[in-house]
Amino acid sequence: MRRRAILLVPLYVGLIVGGWLVGDGLVGVVEVDVRPSNEARVHAMIMTTTAVYMLASAVPFVPGAEIGLALMLTLGPPIALLVYLSMVVALTTAYLVGRFVPLAFIAAVFAFFGLERARRLVAEMVPLDGEARLALLTERAPPRFIPLLLGHRYVTLAVLLNVPGNTLIGGGGGIALVAGMSGVYSFARYLATVGIAVAPVPLLVMTTGYMPGLY
Repeated sequence: MRRRAILLVPLYVGLIVGGWLVGDGLVGVVEVDVRPSNEARVHAMIMTTTAVYMLASAVPFVPGAEIGLALMLTLGPPIALLVYLSMVVALTTAYLVGRFVPLAFIAAVFAFFGLERARRLVAEMVPLDGEARLALLTERAPPRFIPLLLGHRYVTLAVLLNVPGNTLIGGGGGIALVAGMSGVYSFARYLATVGIAVAPVPLLVMTTGYMPGLY
C-alpha cells in the first residue's frame, strides 16, 4: 500500500504540469493577427478555442482562471463576457459530475492508494444526505479552522476559486468536482456563488477595459 501511496506524488505533479501545458497551448492557438482576409477563420478559431477552454477548465488541475485572463489579454475586452460564461459553465459541469460520481467509487480509489482513514470517512458518508455529511465532516475535522470553514462553506468556496495558484489544490475544476462530491452544496446556492466568484475580473474588463497585468 505504501508503494501505491508514493505513486500519488508523480501523479499529482503530472496533473499540474499537464494542466499548465494545456493552458499554454490554448493561449498560443489564439495569438494570431486579425486581418480582413482571415477574419472568418479567426472567428471560428476563437469559438473552437473557447469551447476547448470551457471543457479544459472543468478538468482538475487545469489553471482555468489563468487561461481566461490570458485569453482576455490576447483578444481584448470583447472576449470577457464569453470567458466569464465559459468559466461558469465549466465549474457547473465539474460540480454536476461530482454530484453523480458514487462515493463508493471514491472510497475504492482511496483504498487502492492505501489511504485508509480517508476511505473510512468516505464510506461513512455514502448513506448520508447533505446535512448529515456536513455534520459528519464538521465532527471529524480538526477543531480550530475546518469547522468554521465548513460553516461558511459558500464563502470558503468563493475564496478558494479566487486564490492565486489554486491549481496546486486542484484548480477551479478540481474544487468544483470536490464540492459536488461532498454533497454539502445545494445546486442553486453553488451556482450563485460561482456566478459571483468568477465575475470580478471579467466585469472589470468589460466595464472599464482595464486589463490586469497589462498596465
